[in-house]
Amino acid sequence: MTHTDRTDPSAMTAALHRATRRLRLVALFLGSALLTACAVGPDYRAPPPVAIGGGWSQPVAAASAPANLARWWSTLGDPVLERLIDTALAANLDLRLAAARIDEARALRDRVTSDQAPVVAVGASVNRRRQSENGPLPIGAIPGLEATQTIYDAGFDSAWEADLSGATRRALEGAGARLQAAEIEAQGVRMRIVAEVARGWFTAAGAGHELHTQQATLGTLQQTLELVRLRQSLGDASVADVDTAYAQWAAANAALPGIRARQRAAVLGLGVLLGAPPERELALLDTELTPSTLLALPVGERADVLRRRPDVLAAERRLAASTADIGVATAELFPKLSIGVGGGFQALGTGDWFDASSARFSILPLISWRLFDGGRVRAEIRAREAAQRQAALAYEQAVLAALGDAERALGDYHAGLDTLERRWSALNASRNSHGHAKARYAAGDIALLELLAAERVLHQAEASGVGGGPPAAGGRGGR
Repeated sequence: MTHTDRTDPSAMTAALHRATRRLRLVALFLGSALLTACAVGPDYRAPPPVAIGGGWSQPVAAASAPANLARWWSTLGDPVLERLIDTALAANLDLRLAAARIDEARALRDRVTSDQAPVVAVGASVNRRRQSENGPLPIGAIPGLEATQTIYDAGFDSAWEADLSGATRRALEGAGARLQAAEIEAQGVRMRIVAEVARGWFTAAGAGHELHTQQATLGTLQQTLELVRLRQSLGDASVADVDTAYAQWAAANAALPGIRARQRAAVLGLGVLLGAPPERELALLDTELTPSTLLALPVGERADVLRRRPDVLAAERRLAASTADIGVATAELFPKLSIGVGGGFQALGTGDWFDASSARFSILPLISWRLFDGGRVRAEIRAREAAQRQAALAYEQAVLAALGDAERALGDYHAGLDTLERRWSALNASRNSHGHAKARYAAGDIALLELLAAERVLHQAEASGVGGGPPAAGGRGGR
């Protein structure tokens, strides 16, 4: 055989065809193993029902359709609030961290998915070696066999473990559930950021309104003080009257720094929520901050809370993941089947490297079964079962906590609407009283001090938190 014959491409093709036929047999065997496989461990079922009682404990606003709270803040008609929330949703760091956690969970799920496929590696090597002539193989006594050799090798190696007990499938179920939990928790972070931005904006706007009315009150008290001093100089008022008027002015003046600090702190907090330095929104301090008019939001049925609360949905997904972990641990009690396949070409010279006679192929099925491990596997199963029970209890706790939070938030919101309506009534009464006082003063029926007293009452009503207009019709929802 000549050197050309040894490297004939047709011979290489024939060798590859033989290797392909062997791989087909291996694939048929592996497919049969998959068809007969089963998944150990409990199948996930819906979590046990939790007693959630009946409807809301107080009347709520009726809704003709399921409540859509995806962008609840847009119903307030506040462009500044909408800008702040939209910016926060695009740049808040907590939201970006949540997105990174989703990417991590997705990568972990993909890693588990890859365990279902074989691992294939290709490589080539050139090994120059010298064997001992005095070793167990008498190289010196074998004609044509040299002690120094150069071995050329190229080929592939593949390893795959059949999922006979379903451990990989259970692990994939758990990884998928954890990915879903991460996605749901990201929704919860989004809701929290929106609420914090709205709270910060309402605090800043409310403090701005309070600052404005407090300054107006201070102006009224300043006029009162000057008038009392004038009366005291004329002998119509005592020094005690002057001291009383001054004490009222001083108390109102002392409240200004605290209001300004509260407003500034709220604006600084908004900057951080927007994923920027704290001073980003300080320009708001130089503008008139008008509080939004609060509305009664249709919250829907009480059971709807459980279908949209991220903490409840995430707890349910963690329970599913814990159930799958039991199957992963239980699979260690059963035999494992591993298949190793390798092939390629090996020769002592480059001219023979890819010759048909240089082809090599191997297949190694391996069955292993851990018969004794000191109880480690069963202890791990018990631990996973205990973790599942904890997840079930955490789910029940999340359901009840969600209902409690919703009831408290709804009660606080309705109380706020009720308070707003009452304060608006008080403000209207103060405005009417102040109007009458102005008319009587113009007619000479009362003194300026009485007019200033009515003006102070009006400012106090304005400072009580009313701003941005009266509550919407039916604001208390359900009354």
